[in-house]
Amino acid sequence: MLELYSGPLDVPEILKRWYETEAISNYGAYIPFVGTVRDEDSIEALSFDIYEPILESWFKAWEEKAKQRGAKVVMAHSIGDVPVHTSSYIAAVFSPKRRVALELIEEFVEDFKASAPIWKYDIINGERVYAKDRSTRIAGSGLLGAGK
Repeated sequence: MLELYSGPLDVPEILKRWYETEAISNYGAYIPFVGTVRDEDSIEALSFDIYEPILESWFKAWEEKAKQRGAKVVMAHSIGDVPVHTSSYIAAVFSPKRRVALELIEEFVEDFKASAPIWKYDIINGERVYAKDRSTRIAGSGLLGAGK
């Protein structure tokens, strides 16, 4: 399940809903990861643009990887502005075994940072500035990644 939201994520609501949805699925492990916007470099917020067709394709590939290991991945991400001390990204893995869940959540989050088509901007003094120094060029992106 991939969920996209405008603005900051309601972490308690999303995690509770995911847990309750999978509570009867007989998974022995539920491992969430919550990304929070840090107060650094004088930013007021981060802002995100997403290319949804590629993100959906990337996520479907991860759903299949997880399924092959008897697990399930879920993810929520923000579009637009997310103030400091709020969340822009939540991912979780459900698995019958903790080891699989621990391994998958790490692999998933790292691949997300490297491969997901999400562009990050700093909001400083009300201005949106591309965060080039904290961005990763997407492999095979060609012209879409030119400037990164």
